[in-house]
Amino acid sequence: MIPVNTPTLLGNEKQYLLECIESGWISSEGPFVKQFEEKFSARVGRKYGIAVSSGTAALDVAVESLGIQKGDEVILPTFTIISCIHQIARIGAIPVLVDSDPETWNMDISQIESKITEKTKAIMAVHIYGLPVDMGPLLKICEKHGIPLIEDAAEMIGQTYREKPCGSFGEISTFSFYPNKHITTGEGGMVVTDSEELAEKCRSLRNLCFQNKQRFIHEQLGWNYRITNLQAAIGLAQLERLDESIARKREIGRHYTALLSEVPGFQLPYDDADYAKNIFWVYGLVLMDERLCEAKTAMNLLEESNIGTRPFFWPLHKQPVLRKMGFFKNQTFPVAEKLAHRGFYIPSGLGLENNQIEEVVTIIKEKIK
Repeated sequence: MIPVNTPTLLGNEKQYLLECIESGWISSEGPFVKQFEEKFSARVGRKYGIAVSSGTAALDVAVESLGIQKGDEVILPTFTIISCIHQIARIGAIPVLVDSDPETWNMDISQIESKITEKTKAIMAVHIYGLPVDMGPLLKICEKHGIPLIEDAAEMIGQTYREKPCGSFGEISTFSFYPNKHITTGEGGMVVTDSEELAEKCRSLRNLCFQNKQRFIHEQLGWNYRITNLQAAIGLAQLERLDESIARKREIGRHYTALLSEVPGFQLPYDDADYAKNIFWVYGLVLMDERLCEAKTAMNLLEESNIGTRPFFWPLHKQPVLRKMGFFKNQTFPVAEKLAHRGFYIPSGLGLENNQIEEVVTIIKEKIK
């Protein structure tokens, strides 16, 4: 089996983990946590970093820190992972969705302004699969209407928009360190911001809102979203090799594109926009209309030949749990729906070898008609 993702742990991970074990610092109190927060936030051009237990945790904390309340509206793409909407839905806020751009697969910026009301309290940008959202026009909309931006950069570690790091644009921005990300801690995430006030709120929220003046007395509900010293040690070692990892991801993406560009019936990832070069977090394929099968069938055919695959995101407006909660009645978003039904991604992790890329492409040509 050629897996969808194989992480690489080729740097100082073992050395730093051994330091944790020998020192006894294995909890969230250890020194690697602060080092990782400081060096990661500096890498993405932010003043403050708050390490948490997952990318989902980072989004929960970010939404809560902005004081979004029941009845408030948050604009976000429908084509994204359900983590983006968790805390919005839980607090009784109203998610307002926009469709995707058919070429970049990111949120369609042209749809946002018409959906802004006096209840809009945030816009969430989610960079998708390797190419960032076109942040210039989005930032102008936020500035014009005085709306804070939440930037989900989970898939964009090391990516830039017009040479400025992704994760540096939001009032508050979030990252994930799941094993398929460019930096992994096994599970983990990071919130970054330039606001000291928001940073303090996030630190409190990730730590059950303990108070400095007297422990175990709480004036607000938070979470145990702390990251361990062990995880942070791995993250720091991964961060040290980030440039090498990004270069390899681009090599993988361009190798696939060179081999697949003349194969009819597939939409390939948008390679280079005028504002960014694709980082190919994953290598996605969308079956064109002339291909009679849908993504599920194509994936099954590849799995039979021991090629790992994953489906594209299922749109938020189609999620059964959100429909049961009363959201998105009679709403349709045709681009996102097409991507969900006809899109999937193929092996593209950092551990992928060139001969495996060539094998994947050969089997795609043979199996998917």
